[in-house]
Amino acid sequence: MAYSLFRPILFALDPERAHHAAFAALDAQAALGLARIWAGALPAPKPIRVMGLDFPNPIGLAAGLDKDAKHLRGLAQLGFGFIEIGTLTPKAQPGNPTPRMFRLPEHEALINRLGFNNGGVDDAVKRLQGRDTRVPVGVNIGKNAATPIERAVDDYLIALRAVYETADYVTINISSPNTKNLRDLQAPDSVALLVASIVREGNSLGKKQGKRKPIAVKIAPDIDDAIIAEVVSAIIDAGADAIISSNTTIRRDGVAGHAAAKEAGGLSGKPLTARADAVLTKVVSASAGRVPIIGVGGIMSVADAQRKLDIGASLVQIYTGMLYRGPGFIGDLVRGVKVR
Repeated sequence: MAYSLFRPILFALDPERAHHAAFAALDAQAALGLARIWAGALPAPKPIRVMGLDFPNPIGLAAGLDKDAKHLRGLAQLGFGFIEIGTLTPKAQPGNPTPRMFRLPEHEALINRLGFNNGGVDDAVKRLQGRDTRVPVGVNIGKNAATPIERAVDDYLIALRAVYETADYVTINISSPNTKNLRDLQAPDSVALLVASIVREGNSLGKKQGKRKPIAVKIAPDIDDAIIAEVVSAIIDAGADAIISSNTTIRRDGVAGHAAAKEAGGLSGKPLTARADAVLTKVVSASAGRVPIIGVGGIMSVADAQRKLDIGASLVQIYTGMLYRGPGFIGDLVRGVKVR
C-alpha cells in the first residue's frame, strides 16, 4: 500500500478532520489485524533496556497524536517500540478554539495550538486498563488550562495518581507552548520543586502498588542555551528517570514568509530538525550519562533518527514525520537505524 496515493486526499481535508479519518481507517484495519501490513517485515526484536523497561526497538510515538489512548492497537501494529499517549489533564477540556492546526507542506512542517484537548485522565485510564498491546505505553500528563500556574503541581499530582497503575512510564509535560505560562515551570528552581514533588508522590505510589514507574520530563527546544545545563541538572537532581528533548518550537526559523508562519503555536517537522538536534546535544552533554535521554523533533528520515541516537539519545520519538511519510515510516525507521 502506497501512502503517496492517500496523502493528497487527507491533505485536502482540514488537519483535524484528516487526523480522525486516518485513525478511523487505521482502527478498522487493526481490528482485522491488517494494520501490521504497513510495517512490512521487521527485524527480530532486540530489546533495549531504558528506564528499567524493555523496548523491542528504539522508535516511539510522541505524545499528541493519540491523546486519549483510543488507537493503541493500530499504532502497535505499525511497529512502534513504544507509544506515548496524552497529554492528559485531570479534567476533560476542549483545548483552544479552531482552527488550531496548520500544515506547511512546502516545508514538511506543522503548526499546532491544540491546547491539551483531551477527555481527561479518568476516561483514558479506562482504555489503558483494557489494552492488549505488548509494547510499553507512556502517559504524558499536564495541567488544565483553568488551573493557575502557581497550583500546577496539584494538577500533575492528580493526573499522576490516576494513571500510575496503568502507565509503563509517566511524562511530565512542562514544555507545550499552547497552555498559558506552562513553560514558566521550566525555570531551574520551579522545575526542581515540581519534579521533586511528583517523584516523591510516585515513589509513594510505587510502594503501595508494589511497582515503581519511571518518570520522564519533557522540555522545550526554546530554553535559553545558557541555562540548559542548569535545567537538566535540576531535573536529574530532583529524581527524574529520563529527559525527553524536545517539544515543538515557537521559533519560525526556516518558514518565515509562509502564510501560516504568523499563526501562534508550536512548529514541528523538518524546520525543527537542526534546533532539536542542537538542544539534544547540549542535554546529552549536561546529563553526563546520569539519566537516559529520549530524542524528539524533526525526524523525517532514517538519517534524522540515526543522528539523534548517535548524539546520545537512548530512544527516539516521531510525530510530524509520520504525517508526511505515512504509516510505513515506522517500519522504515525500525529497519534502518542501528542502536549504539
